[in-house]
Amino acid sequence: MAITAIMNIIGGLVLCAGIIGALPVLGGFLEKAGKFLGGFQVIIGIIMMILGLLGIFSLQGIVAFLVGVILLTGAFHVIPALGAYLEKFGTWLGGFQTIIGVIAIIIGVLGLL
Repeated sequence: MAITAIMNIIGGLVLCAGIIGALPVLGGFLEKAGKFLGGFQVIIGIIMMILGLLGIFSLQGIVAFLVGVILLTGAFHVIPALGAYLEKFGTWLGGFQTIIGVIAIIIGVLGLL
């Protein structure tokens, strides 16, 4: 699914916005794009979780789900039963935010090829 690959790239940019500026040519542009998209973090996270659950048996889907969990960590407290557990999982995954972001970008680009 190309939409999952595109969303993996977008989610990866949001997660890597802090370090992507170190790239030589496009780094500044990609950093600005990632910070702009960060304003839509909850919307992107919801879309990523839905796409991840729909394609959970593919690598694209698994990465999309993980990115969605990280992006929605602050919003999980509104879910009655699972919210606390998802928030703890998202906080733990947040320690690997940059690594997962880079993986999401790579997997997304490979998915478009």
